[in-house]
Amino acid sequence: QAQLEESGGGLAQTGGSLRLSCTASGRVFSATAMAWYRQASGEQREFVAGIVGGGTTRYGDAVKGRFTISRDRSNTRTYLQMDSLKPEDTAVYYCKMTSAWGDFWGQGTQVTVSS
Repeated sequence: QAQLEESGGGLAQTGGSLRLSCTASGRVFSATAMAWYRQASGEQREFVAGIVGGGTTRYGDAVKGRFTISRDRSNTRTYLQMDSLKPEDTAVYYCKMTSAWGDFWGQGTQVTVSS
């Protein structure tokens, strides 16, 4: 089992920045990839960014060039730096860990961007 906890959400203005953190505990040694997803009200959950064991990153088209995913060397924390925020970035952001034991999700953190 693994537990994930997101933090860093809140209210930002258009053009502003926020940094989300995901703290993992439990079977983190088995993690093969970490990712951020988001779900706006009434919408389906969508992929935002991901990072795999070798450090390769991938981004959803909506956030390319504005968001950056990173992680610490212990793989216990994953970050999402969000710059040039737009009102359409408003959503609950979720951290996901992929491992040999399956996929694990956090509870989510709300990000609201005002126009």
